[in-house]
Amino acid sequence: MTGPHPAAELSDTAAKDTRTAQKVSSTTVAVLAIYGLVAVLILASRAVSPSLGGLSQIETVFYLSAFLVFCAFGQGLVILVRGLDLSIASMITLGAILSTTLMGGSNDGLLYLVPAILLVCAMVGVVSGIGITFFAIPPFIMTMAVGIIVYSLCLGVTGGTPRGFPSPMLREFMQDRFVGIPSPVWLLGLFVILGTVLQGYSSLGRKLTAVGNNPAAAHVAGLSARRLTILAYAISAACAGFTGILLAAYSNGATLRMGDAYLLPSIAAVVVGGSSILGGRGSFLGTVGGALLLTTLSTILSALGIGQGWKTITEGLVILAALILLRDEVFTALQTRFRRTA
Repeated sequence: MTGPHPAAELSDTAAKDTRTAQKVSSTTVAVLAIYGLVAVLILASRAVSPSLGGLSQIETVFYLSAFLVFCAFGQGLVILVRGLDLSIASMITLGAILSTTLMGGSNDGLLYLVPAILLVCAMVGVVSGIGITFFAIPPFIMTMAVGIIVYSLCLGVTGGTPRGFPSPMLREFMQDRFVGIPSPVWLLGLFVILGTVLQGYSSLGRKLTAVGNNPAAAHVAGLSARRLTILAYAISAACAGFTGILLAAYSNGATLRMGDAYLLPSIAAVVVGGSSILGGRGSFLGTVGGALLLTTLSTILSALGIGQGWKTITEGLVILAALILLRDEVFTALQTRFRRTA
């Protein structure tokens, strides 16, 4: 029996390289388009209100988008491995309540309490990952159930009214400036660098992408799809808990529903950022751009006096538009038409 003809092998390899290049190109174009749209929206927002469109709005957008970026990073990793984390809202609440309850308005134990809270949140994420990988429970059902359980525990323990205050040091950090720039914006920049390296350039990021592309092939290659999936959910829960800690410091307290406003946007930021909702493809820089876009839209809608309901509808429409426009088929068709016109 003879093997495949060398020419056929070269043809197949070339076709695969072409498809890979198209995916990379479509992702890159999507990321660039998002940042361009953010810039256009900020400039155009001056027509809505004279107070918008300047450095003050840019600072506000970066400040407020930091919370969304932190939790969307974990959501992006989960989506990368073909999952979905609907427990993010409850994990944000858990992180906030634990921080205010354990710290009690004091700086004592700050250095070990924050890691302990993140570890607790990560363990909850491990539970979600185990249910999904070992018991084959659909991700949205498992994470929704875990979210309901966590929220119910928070409700039962607090009696509906969370008590305590965050660490004064954390409150000061959320209000301080360094070189004229708010400290949370500096933290956002550091987080973006670390997240980009982890998701796009590290061994872990490549393994997560491989699992999302083809779990069976990843298993044959020696990768543990179960272990990597569980790790993705653990990171997502820890990132949500971290968001809750900072939100509690920002608002000087915790509430039971403070994470609700970040569930849908965390998914929207990832999808709008060019990541495939089916897994296997994603860019954290794209997710950051999606978060900036959603935050910019929110500030403009708030300036127009639009209520929260219409804001949520707008976010849903943005997700729908992204799912339609960021498909490979659409990008390939636009690329072909552009070449013909040129």
